[in-house]
Amino acid sequence: MNPLSTAIKFFQDCGLFIFPSLTIMAFGVAIAIERLLFLSRARNDNRKVWDQVLPLLQGGRFKDVALITEKSDAAISRIVNNGLVRLQSARRREDIDAAMEEGMMEIVPRLEKRTHYIATFANVITLVGLLGTIMGLIKGFTAVAAVNPAEKAEMLSASISIAMNNTAFALMVAIPFLLIHSFLQSRASEIVDSLEAAKITFLNLVQRLAPEQNGHGAQSAPNGSSAHGAPGARAAQGAAAYARA
Repeated sequence: MNPLSTAIKFFQDCGLFIFPSLTIMAFGVAIAIERLLFLSRARNDNRKVWDQVLPLLQGGRFKDVALITEKSDAAISRIVNNGLVRLQSARRREDIDAAMEEGMMEIVPRLEKRTHYIATFANVITLVGLLGTIMGLIKGFTAVAAVNPAEKAEMLSASISIAMNNTAFALMVAIPFLLIHSFLQSRASEIVDSLEAAKITFLNLVQRLAPEQNGHGAQSAPNGSSAHGAPGARAAQGAAAYARA
C-alpha cells in the first residue's frame, strides 16, 4: 500500500472520533500560525522602532522621538510614548516608570493572547483520542462475544489494533502542540524582556540628562563660552525643553 492509501485506511479505522480530533487540530494549527506571525511581526517592529529612537533619545531629541512613536503601532512605541507624556508633567523616575509600566500591562496580554489554547487543545485531543480508543475496545469486545471461539483471539487483536489508532493520532497532534506552545511562550517572553530592557534604558537616559541640564545650565566655560555647546549639554537642553513643552 502506498502512503496515501495507508493514511486513508488509518483515518477510516479511527471511526467517528477522528472528526472532533481533526477539528481540534485545525483550531490549534490556526492559532499557532496566527500567534507565530503576530509575535514575529511584533519583534521586528519593536527592533526597527528602537533602532530609530535610541540615537534620538541619546541626543535628547525627545520631540522627534514623540513624533515617531505616535505614528507607530509597535509595542515599544506605546511604552516610550507613555514615558514621554509623563515626562511633561513629572520628572521623578518612579512616576515615569509607572506610566511606562501601565503600557506594559496593556501590551503583555496581547503578546500572550490565545497561546494557552494550544496547550489546552493538546490535553483535550489526547482525552478525545483516549475516549475513541475506549469506545473502540468496547465495540470490539461486544462484537467478539458472539463469534466462534476459534476466531475470537484473531478478531479481538484486530479490534484492539484499530481502536488504538485514535490514541496514536491524538498523540501525534498533542506532542507537536506542546512543543509549539513552549516555543511561542519563549518568543513572547523574549519580547517582554526586550521591552523591559528598553524601558530601563529610557529611564536611565532621562535620569542622566536631567542632572546634566541642571549642572550645565548655570555654568560657563573658562573662556567665557557657554557650556551648552557640549553635546551632552545640548542633549540635556532638549530633554528639559521637551519636559517644559
